[in-house]
Amino acid sequence: MSRKSALSGEERESLERLVGYVFENKERLDRAITHSSARVSKAGNYERLEFLGDRVLGLCIAELLFTTYRQAGEGELSVRLNQLVSAETCADVADSMELHRFIRTGADLKKITGQRMKNVRADVVESLIAAIYLDGGLEAARGFIIRQWTERATSPEPMRRDAKTELQEWTHQKFGFAPTYRVEDRSGPDHAPQFTVVVEIAGIAPETGIDRSKRAAEQVAARKMLEREGIWTPETSEN
Repeated sequence: MSRKSALSGEERESLERLVGYVFENKERLDRAITHSSARVSKAGNYERLEFLGDRVLGLCIAELLFTTYRQAGEGELSVRLNQLVSAETCADVADSMELHRFIRTGADLKKITGQRMKNVRADVVESLIAAIYLDGGLEAARGFIIRQWTERATSPEPMRRDAKTELQEWTHQKFGFAPTYRVEDRSGPDHAPQFTVVVEIAGIAPETGIDRSKRAAEQVAARKMLEREGIWTPETSEN
C-alpha cells in the first residue's frame, strides 16, 4: 500500500494507541512514519530519526539482555544483540503491529508489506523509537522497546549470528583468511537506492547480494554463500 496523504486525527490516535504512547509533538509522529519519497508534510521524513532510533534501540536491548542473561558471556550477549536489533527483527515488530497501514510513501514504492520493502518497515520502527525518545525521554522509549522486544529477547529458540560474522569465522577455519566484499553496482533513486555487493573467497564461487544499503547487501551475499555451502539452512523467501 502506498499512502501520500497525511494521517487524519483518527488515524493518528489509532497509531498512538498501537504504539502505547501519546505524543506531545504530533509532528514527530508524522515524521517517523514518512518515507523520503512522500513529500506531504512540513515535518519531513524519518531518515534522521532512524539514525537516532537505531542507537536508542541498541542501548535498551543491551540493557535488557544484560539484566536477563546474568550468566551469559560477552559473546553470547553480542549474538543476541545483533539478532534483536537486526532489520529482520525490526520488520517483524512492524509486521506484528501492522504498521504498514500508517506508513506514508510515494507512489513509486509498491507492496510495502513485501520482502523488498522489509527495510522500510524496519526503518519506521527505529524512527518511532527515536520520536518517542525525543518527545518523552528514555523511559518512554524503553517502555515501547520492552513491550515489543521482551518476548523476542527471552525466546528459548537459539539465536543465530549475523551472516558476515558467521562467514568470516567459517572462512578463517577452512581457508585461513577472510572473505572480501566489493560493491559491483549502485542503482535507483536517492530515496530508494539499491546496492549490489559481491563476496569472494579464493577457491570457491562468489555470491552476490542486493539490498538498500552496502552493509545490508553484504549480509545478503554472506547469507547466500553460507546457505550454498551448507553452513546454514536456506531461509524461506517471501514474494
